Amino acid sequence: MEIVFVLALLSVGYLVGSVKIINQGNEALVERLGRFHKKLGPGLNYIVPFLDTIVLEESVRERVIDTEPQEAITRDNVSVGVDAVLYWRILQLERTYYAVEDVEEALKNLVTTTLRSEIGRMQLAQTFSSRNEINQSLLHQLDDATASWGVKVTRVEVQNITPAKTVMDAMELERAAESKKKAAISEAEGKKRASIEEAEGAVQSMRLIAEALKSQTNSREILQYLVAQRYVDANYKLGDSPNSKIVFMDPGQLNEAITNLMDIDQPPEGPNIGNGSANPNTGSTIPLGGNGNTGTGGRQGGGDRKMSN
Repeated sequence: MEIVFVLALLSVGYLVGSVKIINQGNEALVERLGRFHKKLGPGLNYIVPFLDTIVLEESVRERVIDTEPQEAITRDNVSVGVDAVLYWRILQLERTYYAVEDVEEALKNLVTTTLRSEIGRMQLAQTFSSRNEINQSLLHQLDDATASWGVKVTRVEVQNITPAKTVMDAMELERAAESKKKAAISEAEGKKRASIEEAEGAVQSMRLIAEALKSQTNSREILQYLVAQRYVDANYKLGDSPNSKIVFMDPGQLNEAITNLMDIDQPPEGPNIGNGSANPNTGSTIPLGGNGNTGTGGRQGGGDRKMSN
């Protein structure tokens, strides 16, 4: 009975020692007498006690490595701080365990050096606009480098690209200057379009006025009135301007200009010669008596003077 009891205990111990349960999402490596023997999958598994040893049980689910910000130098010699997020998973647990000592540390170092190398190939402006290209290049390089480790890099995302504060200040000033330049160009283009539209409107108005005057019998008087009105308005605006100004104008010339605009006949200033009347066109005096050549009201002292018409 004692022998049977001992054998029963040995059998129970053997069964307990040989049964291994692996959780879903994990895998285990079994070594027999110090050499790799087999890999255990999720569920119920059996090993040989005292001969087989489970040396590793690891998750094969996708994992994330968040790298610390690292300093990198762009191709135009600008120092920036960069960091990235790496998504990876184990495909062949036995190769991961036997090919590299610490796979996570190896992946961190690899993504850091690869990221620095990729940033060094680009100008600073390209690093901001080519983030997708950087991610794809990193993914391709890391996937090739980790193929012998039995892992798969599924995704790489560059999180931040942060230049130094002095560089950021210079970029802000450059963007502000560029914005002012664009605003000035837009304002100039707007003024140009407004001037063109105003000129086109003036031409259209002139055409409408010309067509309207064709049907009027007093078109000449209307046109003279419009010109005089514009002249007066221009002088009013000139005087109403807030700018300081001094305008020297001869009143006689001003009256003459208004007279010419309004086409009003005005006799010349000064006394009439004799009993003649002033010619409204030439301003000369025509005698009222005599034979048309000399007049009784002519100027004395030099004899009778012939007055040309």
